[in-house]
Amino acid sequence: MKILRNYAFTICLLSGIILGGIAGAIFGEATTVVKPIGDIFLNLMFVVIVPLVFLSVSSAIANMRQMARLGKIIGTIFIVFFSTAMIAGIVALIGVKLFNPLHNVDTSSLLANLPKVDAESGKGIGQVIVDTFTVPDFLDLFTKSNLLPLIIFSILFGLATTMSGEKGRPVADLLHSATEVVLKIVQVIMYAAPIGLGCYFAVTVGELGPQIISGYLNAFLLYLALTVVSFFGLNTLYAFIAGGKTGIRTFWKNVLTPAITAIATSSSAACIPVNLVATKKMGVPDDIAETVIPLGANTHKDGSVIGGMLKIAFLFTLFGKDMSSIGSILTMLGVAFLVGAVMGAIPSGGMTGELLICAVFGFPAELVATIMIISTIIDVPATLLNSTGNTVCAMLVARFVEGKNWLKKKLTT
Repeated sequence: MKILRNYAFTICLLSGIILGGIAGAIFGEATTVVKPIGDIFLNLMFVVIVPLVFLSVSSAIANMRQMARLGKIIGTIFIVFFSTAMIAGIVALIGVKLFNPLHNVDTSSLLANLPKVDAESGKGIGQVIVDTFTVPDFLDLFTKSNLLPLIIFSILFGLATTMSGEKGRPVADLLHSATEVVLKIVQVIMYAAPIGLGCYFAVTVGELGPQIISGYLNAFLLYLALTVVSFFGLNTLYAFIAGGKTGIRTFWKNVLTPAITAIATSSSAACIPVNLVATKKMGVPDDIAETVIPLGANTHKDGSVIGGMLKIAFLFTLFGKDMSSIGSILTMLGVAFLVGAVMGAIPSGGMTGELLICAVFGFPAELVATIMIISTIIDVPATLLNSTGNTVCAMLVARFVEGKNWLKKKLTT
């Protein structure tokens, strides 16, 4: 019953999507009658995303009081988190190259019913960078099309608040309180998600045909394969780097409980207590474990990076965008990292990540729900990778902070 309660919302969400898909396949274009319901849900989410991004990112940074005294640990954490996220992105890129989710799917008929994508012709790489990371006017920050500039401004605002010391404390408290209020708004809106996404998917299948379902099924199967590679392969490699053969044995001896908890709860936050216990059993020093695990639960999500790459490849294939040039590959990796690592710092940030993909690559915001379906179907394996990845990262941080023989010293004391 406890597991059922943990999955109640996910089950409702999946049920809504499945029923919507069945309705779309049966009734076809007649499902357009429920299109306003899906549009209302999306518009409500679009409205709340901008304040959610600004308040949650700036509040998180403004309230980080440990950063100064944990400089070495934080620096190492950043390097480890960035490196493992990039490796996850590369693994996902190889996966979509070997098996594209939309392989043998009739994308021409899909494209005829999807919003058109404006070409970026006439823009040099310099202008593209400027437009991606900055805006010319303050008010332009607060639109859903400029999420990346908003994130950068939010980081600067949070840092400035922290640097202001006690004078900035009221602002930090205000940001924290406002974030809690906006999260409650998101919670209320998400009650309508099963119906809203179900209606949207019904219209999608009704207009595009059942062939779109095979694309989602392929994406799910590919993600499962990448989960096996990442969970068993990459985690073993990281454990070996952290502590050799002893590190591998120590990791796999203690990771079972965090893995089961991740699958049972489908929540990285819910895994924090068991991850803390597991990492300490692995020999990770308390101060490192107590910094890596909470921070990782919010900002380090390799499973979400892989999911982000899958979503990008999905849209790139649909619209015939180049995925072979060095520039495209680097941009895809960078955005996947932002979706999985940076957007993880934003509570309920899944949809925000999809919106970021659309904003950076110039896709219409209406396509958010199209790739949001992928987030729903990969939720459980993604949580498994996100959660257990933090435990092995704690071992890596201990290795580089404490020295090569950190694990042997810990086991002999």
